[in-house]
Amino acid sequence: MTAIISEETKLRDEIVSVGRSLFDRSLTFGSTGNISARLSNGDMLMTPTNASLGSLDPARLSRFSAEGVHVDGDKPTKEAFLHQCMYCQQKMSGAVVHLHSTYAVAVSILDVVDPTDVLPPLTAYYVMRVGKLPLVEYFPPGDPALATAVAEKAKDSHAVLLANHGPVVAGKTLREAQYATEELEETAKLHLLLRPHKVRPLTAVQKAELLSRR
Repeated sequence: MTAIISEETKLRDEIVSVGRSLFDRSLTFGSTGNISARLSNGDMLMTPTNASLGSLDPARLSRFSAEGVHVDGDKPTKEAFLHQCMYCQQKMSGAVVHLHSTYAVAVSILDVVDPTDVLPPLTAYYVMRVGKLPLVEYFPPGDPALATAVAEKAKDSHAVLLANHGPVVAGKTLREAQYATEELEETAKLHLLLRPHKVRPLTAVQKAELLSRR
């Protein structure tokens, strides 16, 4: 029992720490964005509704059973299903980060993108940490149809970009999900900065070689 309590306490504190870091660096604003992480027994901790990631209370995080039922803590965000969809499709994932980060959202609004893989392979770390970024068509926040769309795209990718909304990224650990989300945001920024110029992305061979290392 002590080990379980210790694990949960540590994970609650880590969610608070990551949330504050993302907020302080303007990767999320107001009460936007949400974070979740899974315990070893399958239960899930998640940031609650109307909570700023910059001032989370570890004791008030929403807790879900392994079956996805809210069992404790504050009222969960209406976007909880985004996290549950990612866990269902990405079985090895231990955490999910969803942000409304500026550059990723900007890219999601562009009229001409490849919906199967929105961002080009500009850097090695983007390829290794994100790899592929399919675009999920627009649905209003909380729309149940969004769950179906996310689940379909997440079959082949641990990161998706919601049109006119923001990224949802899964990782084996919370830090992995955080770092992948940050790499996605920086690559989106690079992509927008470079739009007036001719670019030289990594080749298909270079990308494949990097993906083989993951």
